[in-house]
Amino acid sequence: MLGTGPVATARSERDRTVGILSTLGAYLLWGLFPLYFLALEPTGPWEVVAWRIALSFVFCLVLLTVMRTWPKLWAIVKQPRLMAWTALAGVVIYVNWQTYLVGTLTGHVIEASLGYFINPIVTVLLGVLVLRERIGVTQWVAIGIAGVAVVVIVIAYGTVPWIALILAASFGLYGLVKKRIGTDVDAVSGLTLESFWLLPVAAVELIVVGATNGLTLGATGPLHTVLVLLAGVVTAVPLLLFAGGARRIPLTVVGLLQFITPILQFIVGLVFLHEPMVFSQWIGFALVWVALIVLTVDSLRAARHRESSKVRGA
Repeated sequence: MLGTGPVATARSERDRTVGILSTLGAYLLWGLFPLYFLALEPTGPWEVVAWRIALSFVFCLVLLTVMRTWPKLWAIVKQPRLMAWTALAGVVIYVNWQTYLVGTLTGHVIEASLGYFINPIVTVLLGVLVLRERIGVTQWVAIGIAGVAVVVIVIAYGTVPWIALILAASFGLYGLVKKRIGTDVDAVSGLTLESFWLLPVAAVELIVVGATNGLTLGATGPLHTVLVLLAGVVTAVPLLLFAGGARRIPLTVVGLLQFITPILQFIVGLVFLHEPMVFSQWIGFALVWVALIVLTVDSLRAARHRESSKVRGA
């Protein structure tokens, strides 16, 4: 028994390292998504999402076969409650994907990044409103600052930043649905079923695009064709990395790493795509960042308090 201590510690450290690297990889890939989707031009956002749904489903079928996890999928299919949750998850993630692609391919990458900056605030708010969770004064302050930030940004843009708000709300709701499902649905089975429910939507989109503007897959060169065909892999890989990594590390670490995605998207929009940012927009974004700092500091303080309580209890 004495020899198991160091072994268990080494295994725990290894799991933590794998968890951090996997989660980091997921957020890095998500942060660089604008560059990939912009490389798919002239393919429009509706066609991109349609192929993304269809090819994600195909890729997941391959994964289920390679990983021999079909029994897990069949077990989920036999439970109507879980099937209903996966259908809802599919609808919500579709709204997120479609909005994100419309924003990215119409010159609103910075606004899209704002949506993912706001997302942690929305997640906390959903926890209060839907799950009846109680939060402290500091978290309410963070929500209040974020609210002021949105007002400032509305004034700066001259219109409501719908892309940012829809992205924040949809991804927050997606996380809420995933929380309701819990560990009953693994990552691959979940994405398989979510994609399955969306196949009719993808079919309609492809038919409409084909009848109006014409489909671009296979019509603009081999490199473009390959990039489009990779949409399923590009969609699934970061989701699987996140699913495998997040369960190995504390939620506070996940919370800190999640800011990598909007930061990278913001840099891509500002530096590489040269999207404009007026002074009042900088003020709005700065307020969002202040709110996130307040929320993060409070989260870290609460985590340290829980750890010290465990030590005293031991």
